[in-house]
Amino acid sequence: MRALISVYDKTGVAEFAKSLENLGYDIISTGGTFNLLKEAGIKKLLTAEDVTGFPEMLDGRVKTLHPRLHGGILAMRENPGHMGQLEQNGIETVDIVACNLYPFKAAVLKPGVTMEEVIENIDVGGPSMLRAAAKNCRDVTVVCDPSQYAEVISELAGAGTVSRETRLRLAAAAFSHIACYDSMVAGYLNAASGAVFPAELPMGFALQKPLSYGENPHQRAAFYADAGFDGRHGIAAAVQLYGRDLSYNNINDGNAAIKLISEFGEPAAAALKHANPCGVGSGKDAASAFAKALAADPVSIYGGIVAFNRPVDIEAAKLMKPILLDLIIAPAYTDEALGILRVKKNTRVLELASIAERPAPAIEFKRVIGGVTVQERDDCLFPEGASIRDLTVATKRRPTESEYDDLLFAWKIVKHVSSNAIVIAKDGQSVGIGCGQVNRVWATRQAIEHAVEALGEESTNGAALASDAFFPFDDCVEAAAKAGITAIIQPGGSIRDQESIDACDRLGIAMVITGMRHFRH
Repeated sequence: MRALISVYDKTGVAEFAKSLENLGYDIISTGGTFNLLKEAGIKKLLTAEDVTGFPEMLDGRVKTLHPRLHGGILAMRENPGHMGQLEQNGIETVDIVACNLYPFKAAVLKPGVTMEEVIENIDVGGPSMLRAAAKNCRDVTVVCDPSQYAEVISELAGAGTVSRETRLRLAAAAFSHIACYDSMVAGYLNAASGAVFPAELPMGFALQKPLSYGENPHQRAAFYADAGFDGRHGIAAAVQLYGRDLSYNNINDGNAAIKLISEFGEPAAAALKHANPCGVGSGKDAASAFAKALAADPVSIYGGIVAFNRPVDIEAAKLMKPILLDLIIAPAYTDEALGILRVKKNTRVLELASIAERPAPAIEFKRVIGGVTVQERDDCLFPEGASIRDLTVATKRRPTESEYDDLLFAWKIVKHVSSNAIVIAKDGQSVGIGCGQVNRVWATRQAIEHAVEALGEESTNGAALASDAFFPFDDCVEAAAKAGITAIIQPGGSIRDQESIDACDRLGIAMVITGMRHFRH
């Protein structure tokens, strides 16, 4: 019996090989793995060259790609023709293949790495061995991860063989591993060549953990991270300090919160529910920002999540203590703040150092029946290079400086609200949010009603309103004016824009046109 072992990650490999040797296996190995096993005292040890009769070449690019190895892996034991050919050519079967691959992802993420270095970390022989062994899983056991060693040894020691069910499962794991690896390679080369939407789209994701259930208890769920994940950005990079395991909804809500809070340079806090913001505030620190976010909607925040772009101190923690929150996420926490938050047993407390950073541009996927839609992530706020004061003012009256500030604040939020979306803001605070309505008038009315209910009738006087898409009629302008709103920002682009502009001029409202919409479905 023979086992071919050639691994980059050498965790536990010496113990694995020793166990196989004790069970009667000869070990074939290469390069650094061979040297490690030799030093570990493995006696029944052969080099690939011993088996193939051919030396390694091309700086190690060719070591195991040879019929004397691949023939021994791929031969079907119950096929007389296959076995006869092995005998005719003096080839022995290989019964176990243990291999893991060059660290392509680590190479890509290495600061200052060149394309030549990345290319050299594309594994060829490893995937070939894994594919061959996985294809012939009826006769061969394939091992692609050190975590699988113990199970293989246990079955061999107990039953003298690895069960067919286990071999099939290990083969599936190997093909999944190769597919994920190849997707990273393809993704890197597509990006390097400028192919945003290639003819074939490989996707690779690595399991992070199973989840208790999905959106609803009857749905099974799990969390996977992008195979090319950089380990720094997004919910997958967050460190959980306290609380129960993250749920499916926590992960999706947390993702929405991270995307929203990264829009702000000043200290800010955002409360969200079902991936929609219910209150957003800015201030001199985390506590003052959260106080505004809470006041904007003290009802909807119940059972929601809160995100900060500044460290959470004891004052912010005290404000959150009496509120039922599912999730808190921030770049850091003081020890005093954690002392307060750790007693909230039903609250997950996450730390994400990079929460205020904008990650590199990427593409997003949405699964549909029979396929997937793909788009670039909405990373822009305004057209390239423009600030809010560069945008077109469509009305006779220009916004005041304070109105410009409120318009910008509202626009940052409305980008992250489900369409149709309206956000009303004033003095660094969202005072009303209308989300997910089937027409814009309802969203406007909802935002105004929420503002009045939470903060009183005066809250919308002199406020700014943002709309994620254009106003095709003047009805929203009329409603805004009635509530005392004095400035509006919207994308424009309707053939009936002039109706809204004329209404603004008649009612003394300043209107800014962005030329860019932010639908979110």
